[in-house]
Amino acid sequence: MLRRVFIFIAVVCVAGLAGFWWLTIPVVVPASALPMYTPDLANGRTTFNAGGCSSCHAVPNQPDRTRLGGGLAIPSPFGTFYVPNISPDPGDGIGRWSEAEFVTALTKGTSPQGTHYFPAFPYTSYHHANISDLRDLFAYLKTLPPISGKARDHDVPFPFNIRRNIGIWKLLFTDDKPFVPDAAKSPQWNRGAYLVNALGHCAECHSPRNFLGGIIAAQRFAGGPNPEGKGWVPNITQKGLSDWSEKDLAYFLETGMLPDGDSVGGSMARVIKNTSQLSAEDRAAMAAYIKFLPAVEGPPKPKGKAQHDHGS
Repeated sequence: MLRRVFIFIAVVCVAGLAGFWWLTIPVVVPASALPMYTPDLANGRTTFNAGGCSSCHAVPNQPDRTRLGGGLAIPSPFGTFYVPNISPDPGDGIGRWSEAEFVTALTKGTSPQGTHYFPAFPYTSYHHANISDLRDLFAYLKTLPPISGKARDHDVPFPFNIRRNIGIWKLLFTDDKPFVPDAAKSPQWNRGAYLVNALGHCAECHSPRNFLGGIIAAQRFAGGPNPEGKGWVPNITQKGLSDWSEKDLAYFLETGMLPDGDSVGGSMARVIKNTSQLSAEDRAAMAAYIKFLPAVEGPPKPKGKAQHDHGS
């Protein structure tokens, strides 16, 4: 009898491991899924700015936004992540990546080595992007200067450093669906929704997260503790921005100036360096969408907290 119990337990364990392995297989986009395409470099530059690539990937403490050698440290409750080199350097950057590997990274969160990326890389938003925009972005990145040097390894303790577990996290917190315009809304609103939710990945910082690091869907855009561990990220629904006009929002995205005349600081200042490079039409579209967001109550803010060090 005892032998049968042990055999049963062993079979259950093997089946469980097999199921875990199957469920966590990293997904890739095959090259055959990308037909012949002539990239639009101008759109690639727009995608670069809308996606905020330089905010994280530019070499810290230097003024050139196109030196994408990485190295920025991003603290989190799960450890410290170090942003990689995405310059076209063939040894230390993405110079040897194929287009399919690049699209796979941004839409599936899978590396060229076939491992899961940690979701500190916001592929959870980028996977809503149009593939043509990502192909244009890849072509644009290849025109930027190659930068030598690799960022240091992430400092993530066990068990969070087991990348295979990210496969389960993806099943829980990603929907892997492309952006679909709302036919009932205006072209401007849809453009803003796309920029805010996909390329701009605004919800990644402006939403509270649960104990597993997943965005709390019911409080999307409602602000909360800075995921980098310092300061408070503001609520950008109408609960937090009811006094702002669309013009205020668009001007903020251009200049970083608040309606009261103060200016933004912290990591949001890096974001403004990107949004300021967008067209006035794109900033107006983002403002129109953000102003449309219904009021959502965010998590309670601890007393004595500064307003924020991240955003508007």
